Amino acid sequence: MTPDCDIAVIGAGPAGSVAAKFLHDAGLAVTVLEAQTFPRFVIGESLLPNCMNVIERAGLLDAVTAAGFQFKNGAVFECGPQYKSIDFRENFEPVGWGTTFQVQRARFDQILAGETARAGVDMRFGHKVTDACLKDGDCRLDFTDADGKPGQLRTGFVVDASGYGRVLPRMLGIAQPGKSIERRALFTHMRDHITDPAYDREKILITVHPVRYEIWYWLIPFSDGTASVGVIYPDNDPTFAAMTDQDIFKQLIDDTRLGILLSNAEPIRDICAIAGYSAQSGQLYGDGYALLGNSAGFLDPVFSSGVTIAMHSAELVAKALVTRHHGKPVDWEQDFAAPLSRGVDTFRAYVDAWYDGRLQTIIFNQPDDDSQLKRMVVSILAGYAWNMENPLVAKTGRYLEMLHDLCAPSS
Repeated sequence: MTPDCDIAVIGAGPAGSVAAKFLHDAGLAVTVLEAQTFPRFVIGESLLPNCMNVIERAGLLDAVTAAGFQFKNGAVFECGPQYKSIDFRENFEPVGWGTTFQVQRARFDQILAGETARAGVDMRFGHKVTDACLKDGDCRLDFTDADGKPGQLRTGFVVDASGYGRVLPRMLGIAQPGKSIERRALFTHMRDHITDPAYDREKILITVHPVRYEIWYWLIPFSDGTASVGVIYPDNDPTFAAMTDQDIFKQLIDDTRLGILLSNAEPIRDICAIAGYSAQSGQLYGDGYALLGNSAGFLDPVFSSGVTIAMHSAELVAKALVTRHHGKPVDWEQDFAAPLSRGVDTFRAYVDAWYDGRLQTIIFNQPDDDSQLKRMVVSILAGYAWNMENPLVAKTGRYLEMLHDLCAPSS
């Protein structure tokens, strides 16, 4: 049977839109099936500079920069009296972006999907994939459309960019829980009304609880005077057993300087909660499919790595599929899974070091001089987790330990 398209993409978020745009620009026929209608609310709103390189190569830069999103050049870390401001432009990379944006994902994702559709990609919203029969060169996706009517799509290959939905991992039984302890996120959007002249809207603010370093907060300002505010804490923590989400959120915010900074803030969304968000898949590819972004696995929001990993995986899968389209062989392990995993493993090591306290020690106690080691750390925080010329990528564990020993206070 003649396929309806060369490649089917499940999901129109950053990974799906970017992959579809790359593939379409290379001459492949692509259909995107997205279960939701856009715009839709989602978090993951503080981009990293490395995202901008992919956005630029995908031909989506003009639309993103014209949107008026909040400019972002770094991050501020706070824990009680401890304070560290990091400028992403002071990184280890010889070329590439050092700045980016803080984005309302509803608008950002809609812009990427809209530009991809305008380029000529067949984007179908409200189309929920209900079943899949996968065989390289002859795949079938069953779906229901926006009116609830069943349909079917025949394609040569399926790219799953369904995010937290993890459509294929759930269908194929390869979805696995994350390896870290279960954590819970509470978050909302506020009209922040921040008047503190020392507050830097061009940086994400990461605050650590003054007593419990495993609890941390984000404050992501947007260009319209609103902000995303969230807190991460251990799930099922008995401290909060009898409390509502609203009470937990207020208490934890008031435990820090955020309570003062946001004293005049007005919530514009109800408190939302996500638990058990850390996940991974047993494999990143198989017969007729590949997994991108959060569908392949999600680590943790602490370093805003989710969209970066999504876009990097999208570019990698597009390169592999374009190579195959031109009649050249593709080794999915060497051309996709292994290079993607190198950066993901680097981020994972940093997430683990954050929660065991080592990375917090490094961040708060590193010297302010312009050293190579400092630039190597900044590169990781800016999303450059795949540059093997950076020893913190090539030998992550060893250099994390070395940095911790250098930065740890003398006893």
